[in-house]
Amino acid sequence: VVLITGAGGSIGAEISRQTLKYNPKKLILLDISEAAIFSIQQEIIQYQKEQKSQIEIIPLICSVQNKQKIFKILQKFNVNTIFHSAAYKHVPLVESNVVEAVTNNIYGTKLLSEMAIKAKVKNFILISSDKAVRPTNFMGATKRFSELICQNLASQNITNFSMVRFGNVIGSSGSVIPSFNEQINNGGPVTITHKDITRFFMTIPEAAQLVIQASAMSTGNDVFILDMGKPIKIIDLAFKMIHLKGLK
Repeated sequence: VVLITGAGGSIGAEISRQTLKYNPKKLILLDISEAAIFSIQQEIIQYQKEQKSQIEIIPLICSVQNKQKIFKILQKFNVNTIFHSAAYKHVPLVESNVVEAVTNNIYGTKLLSEMAIKAKVKNFILISSDKAVRPTNFMGATKRFSELICQNLASQNITNFSMVRFGNVIGSSGSVIPSFNEQINNGGPVTITHKDITRFFMTIPEAAQLVIQASAMSTGNDVFILDMGKPIKIIDLAFKMIHLKGLK
């Protein structure tokens, strides 16, 4: 029985799609957004029709901060594995909404991980970020704090905690590429935060597949850092995207 938090987000949705291929007994899709949950639920229903799959899909609208409801869900469905993808990830938005980011990313992770131990969940995989390494922004700091919470709780030896860090995912809701595309299509200007900023990039299916692989490899209290090749300067990416559109 697999529970995915933030299942309506770009990473959570892809983990949901790929988890289906491993035939779980039940797949629980949890998100605070009704629209996001509806979207991934409809997609999975269509996939099941095509594949003649009988996996039970349970869509739940719930915040990871709702302690009583989270515990009831984990107990009722006897959850074995949690992929904790729910988080505020947009760096500039988090900078201007620090309290919400701390409440959701840090307290939400703390509550969910504590309830996982209480409900005797076997595996807990935290979706982290390369920005958690020596964080220079609040988003990275909340992710590093979430890692520390999981590492601290891992010592209780009830739930197997692991954390997976990766960089920008092309086409995800937090990626800069859709923003650049929109700015270019609107005739510019293309805006960047700073000319020296670099980022690692990978595709959504690649990131989700590596998260699932990491969860299978974990022996407890592991931090997996995905090999994402070399970092790319954001300004170079902007220039390349402009040139590919035949513009200057």
